Amino acid sequence: MDKANSKIFLIDDDEEIRSGVSLLLKSHGYNIESFKSVDELLEYADYSGTGCILLDVFLGEESGLELQSKIEINFETLPIIFITGQGNIPMSVEAMKKGALNFLQKPIDETELLKAIEEALIRSDERIKKQNEIEKFKSLVNSLTAREYEIFRYVITGMLNKQIAAELGIAEHTVKNHRLSITQKLGVKSVPEMIYIAEKLSIKTSRNNNSK
Repeated sequence: MDKANSKIFLIDDDEEIRSGVSLLLKSHGYNIESFKSVDELLEYADYSGTGCILLDVFLGEESGLELQSKIEINFETLPIIFITGQGNIPMSVEAMKKGALNFLQKPIDETELLKAIEEALIRSDERIKKQNEIEKFKSLVNSLTAREYEIFRYVITGMLNKQIAAELGIAEHTVKNHRLSITQKLGVKSVPEMIYIAEKLSIKTSRNNNSK
């Protein structure tokens, strides 16, 4: 993982922890930004690159667990690693169920922290690739005309050209022409590839729903 092009966000209300962890991670070549509260993080400019968030469970009167969802909405590509000096098993289970990647106890073990961060950055990169793929597919599907999209949704059910033609009340050669245009616009060569795109975009195959 390219450390230079990734970023770690640390949120902890303990200045000594922020300073110590920041120095440690910088010594290993990581880019790190530290904050004393989640509000400070949320004021930070939007970041959609590879990275992760180190979040203290207890932030004064705030709870990192309660703010977890709020953080994930704003930084959806960044996995969360919880750190705490007062954690317990039920708390760690709750955090993991909500999507946290890891739960580390203070004092933080250097080896465990570095391993958790490495795993988080790999997961973050995977999320970005998935997000980019979905955005690409959305753009391709949006390039289809209304009729092409309608036929596309029939094609992914496995229907033959003559069946689609009969369903829509149009000539079979018209369906063939539309299918050719669809494959060209989507950059695919087979029905399984179309199905893959449809699944990634959660496109329904119901014959009664023709809206994009």
